[in-house]
Amino acid sequence: MGESAQEKQKCAEQLTNVATCLPYLGGSAKAPTSDCCSGLIQAIKNNKKCICIIVKDRDDPDLGLKINITLALGLPSLCKASNNLSQCP
Repeated sequence: MGESAQEKQKCAEQLTNVATCLPYLGGSAKAPTSDCCSGLIQAIKNNKKCICIIVKDRDDPDLGLKINITLALGLPSLCKASNNLSQCP
């Protein structure tokens, strides 16, 4: 079962700082930027569940995201973030 619309909206608002990762996650950039990595680290620290919702519901048209799941799962490692997104609930 997916997350509620309210939870998704709350996460969308909180994750604006990882918007700089979208070119990389969408495949148009060869590597994540330093802004992407710092935003990801902050987002994981503040609310890992939101990152997990985006990974889990990446194909939800309401989110409007086009991300490559392989790139997304590897992003914490590239950014030296202490989180493994494959362990999302």
